[in-house]
Amino acid sequence: MTVQFVAQSPADLPSRDTILSMSGLEYMRGILNGQMAGAPIAGPMSFYLHSVDEGRVAFRGTPGFEHLNPMGAVHGGWYGTLLDSALGCAVATTLPRGRWYTTLEYKVNITRGLTPGTLVEAEARVTHTGRSTGVAEGWLRGVEDGKLYATGSTTCIIMQA
Repeated sequence: MTVQFVAQSPADLPSRDTILSMSGLEYMRGILNGQMAGAPIAGPMSFYLHSVDEGRVAFRGTPGFEHLNPMGAVHGGWYGTLLDSALGCAVATTLPRGRWYTTLEYKVNITRGLTPGTLVEAEARVTHTGRSTGVAEGWLRGVEDGKLYATGSTTCIIMQA
């Protein structure tokens, strides 16, 4: 795998025309291989794209001190951001050229607390892609301990350029 890079400025991001000239799978593989910049949010949230297949995506991440809530636990928004990224990008891998998506709704169920410094993988799989919607489900598991930390699901709206 080539080293991924995260967009640091708007100039790093590909244009909408560039994105729409590729299938979603081609675009996601471009990010994985370092040919395209990853989403800017990945840097401050400490996660990265780990694997891409049609209908399946995995991100890995490690929460740090900066991701804690006032009670000292990993903030629920960190779980949600990682799962939302995996869920939406899984849907993206099923899209043909000229189509794009955005999250319509997503749900996260946290099953156990994360300790800062724990490497986790958010894996998502598509269960349906149609003309106007895509649906996916996902899991957040510890890479070393295999424990389930959260589950999630999404419905994405699919649009045509």
